[in-house]
Amino acid sequence: MLFQVLSFLLDVASGLLTGACLLRLYMQLQRVSFANPVGRLVFALSDWLVLPLRKLVPSAGRWDLSCLAAAVLLQLVQYLLLWLLVGGGIGLAWLPWMALFGLARVAVSGLMGLLIVYAVLSWVQTRSPISDVITRLCEPLLRPVRRVLPLLGGVDLSPLVVLVLLQVVMIVLGHLQASVMM
Repeated sequence: MLFQVLSFLLDVASGLLTGACLLRLYMQLQRVSFANPVGRLVFALSDWLVLPLRKLVPSAGRWDLSCLAAAVLLQLVQYLLLWLLVGGGIGLAWLPWMALFGLARVAVSGLMGLLIVYAVLSWVQTRSPISDVITRLCEPLLRPVRRVLPLLGGVDLSPLVVLVLLQVVMIVLGHLQASVMM
């Protein structure tokens, strides 16, 4: 039971920090301003790790690779700590793979969270800086589906379709991660 509690708390902490680093990268790619509550939160959660890494990891065009490196490092630390909690019985060769799968899981979970918040905000029609940020981040995901799926009775089902597709990706990631462990 203690291992489950520690594993859960470690997953929450590393997931939050990894998600902040990935969201920072995605917001920069989408050219979303950080002068809003979401941007300030992302900076507050990720500056301590991203800023020192910028001295070591250069950007590649619009890709701030220090954000990606920070996310990978956080996942590596998470799985290393889990390995130590288990007692280090198995080798460390699987550690980079688990970190990559963990990174993918955090990215997909974050996109799912953004889409759920987007759908809820679309129902209540709020005009806030947060809703504008969420819309700008979700539109690139929804646009391809909207080209194929028309409005049905005036209702946009594209967020639901993308959520289902992302859930399928999560299932595939889970099976791939389990196969790496075997």
